[in-house]
Amino acid sequence: MVVARIFSTATCRVGLLLALAGGCCTAQAQQAAQPRTAAAAPELPLPQASPHAVLIQTIGLTDVTVDYHTPSVKGRAIWGQLVPYEQVWRAGANENTVLTFPDPVSLNGQAVPAGKYSFYVLPKSDQDWELILNRVTTHWGSEGYNAKDDQLRLPVVPEASPFHENLVYWFSEMKPAGGRLNLSWEKRTVSMLIETDVHTKALAGIEKVLAAYPTNWQLLAQAADYLVQNNIHSELALRYINESLRLKEVYTNNWIKARLLASKQDYGTAIVYGRRALKLGEKDDPGFKSKQPNMRITLTEWQSKAY
Repeated sequence: MVVARIFSTATCRVGLLLALAGGCCTAQAQQAAQPRTAAAAPELPLPQASPHAVLIQTIGLTDVTVDYHTPSVKGRAIWGQLVPYEQVWRAGANENTVLTFPDPVSLNGQAVPAGKYSFYVLPKSDQDWELILNRVTTHWGSEGYNAKDDQLRLPVVPEASPFHENLVYWFSEMKPAGGRLNLSWEKRTVSMLIETDVHTKALAGIEKVLAAYPTNWQLLAQAADYLVQNNIHSELALRYINESLRLKEVYTNNWIKARLLASKQDYGTAIVYGRRALKLGEKDDPGFKSKQPNMRITLTEWQSKAY
């Protein structure tokens, strides 16, 4: 007992001295006394039942991304059973299915700001289904889903489709400014039209490049050709093509100006530039012969409208 008291007293004195010295040793002693947490259990590298998939599709100048997991049918009844009617479904497996739009888009004609959205489907037994974009993307599937965070809901009619064992997202009906995103699983497909304001983004890029290369006649001609092909900003196209012609006159920029004038129904002047394009092409371009027949046909059409 005496020995124990002496040892205890000595320990207290040492502790007091350590505390007066700054407490660092006391802190180390306390840390050493705390129990060590167990290391995280390792995980085996096994395949997932619903593998992860990422689909990226460029629409115009916008890369649309679909990030999802792919469940399988496995002989189960899907619609109305595994995926109940009248309940919000995560449109995949595991975490949220996430759609990413780096630029503003429209979905079935409804405007959607740029951003990331979780994607849900609300299937129904006897009504149109609903496709849902929600602003919260960190849920596990539909757990924690709240309709107050919805960005929009789109009514859609599900279509019968060939059997798909694995859920799959895919794009169709691709055009310069739009395309259709489809979700197919079992014998059902739902889809929505995604459209982008591609011309606004293209024009911003054109102006940036031409500001850096203002005397490049080829870039000026390409910019004018894009505007002519899409029948937009005709006055800007005229400015670009006139500058291209001033810098260097070849058959290509003459033909672009001819087409531009024809689009403005100035067929008489279009014919003048068209004939000049034919003359320069025959003189300077060895590969011109393949283009010549279609150009002559177009000139004939303009002549019928001009006179």
